[in-house]
Amino acid sequence: MSRKIAFVNEKGGSCKTTLAVNVAAYFARQGRRVCLVDMDPQGQVGKSLGLDVAAVKPSVFELLIDPQVAVEDAVRPTAIENLSVIAANKTLVDFPVVAAADPDRVTKLKEKLDGLRGFDYVLVDSPPSLGLLTLNIMMAVKEIVIPVSLTFLALDGCSEIVETVENVKKTYRKRDLRVSMVVPTLYRRTNLADAILAKLGDFFGDRLSKTVVGYNVAIDEAQSLGQTIWQYAPSSRGAEALAALSDEIAALSVE
Repeated sequence: MSRKIAFVNEKGGSCKTTLAVNVAAYFARQGRRVCLVDMDPQGQVGKSLGLDVAAVKPSVFELLIDPQVAVEDAVRPTAIENLSVIAANKTLVDFPVVAAADPDRVTKLKEKLDGLRGFDYVLVDSPPSLGLLTLNIMMAVKEIVIPVSLTFLALDGCSEIVETVENVKKTYRKRDLRVSMVVPTLYRRTNLADAILAKLGDFFGDRLSKTVVGYNVAIDEAQSLGQTIWQYAPSSRGAEALAALSDEIAALSVE
């Protein structure tokens, strides 16, 4: 059975997509079969892997709204061996409106991913909001990884996600959902960043990753070229940090 892990933060600029894409690529390079699902209408997962997301069909939108679209129809290979993607584009913006009257609107993604076979990991990138798309994600996965940029107000957003996870567990009886890791990102050596990092440690304890992902220009450059860090700068400090983080995620106990 595949591990289903979502990268969630309601705030943009927290490195959700960066982590999702590069962790997925790292696992694939280790010989694991990985499916990366983009649930963000910006389609940055596909763009980061060099895809023309506007031309993708069926995208995750068609997968969610059309009962005739099987999950295998939406899975497409990437240039990276063992890594497949279910891409998103701007059509996904319409999902909350189209699905509003559907009694099963919160489990659309779960229903499709439950039929996905042959993968060791299913990783999901989320939109920068806590609406219907993110609720679908939380119903479909068991593990939530929260990237937190070490900037002002980051703690507020992080605590809101934890509260949302607890509400989903209670409201929908999704008892197997958990925040498995919180990842500090965009670290710069400042008093503010160190203070936020200390507060995260106090609040999350051993759920805070040992790896702190600092700002690294090679990671940004790789994304701008539609490449992962492993393709662009595999010996960079950014690659080193993302490899260490990936190993931490892989080592998490599966309940």
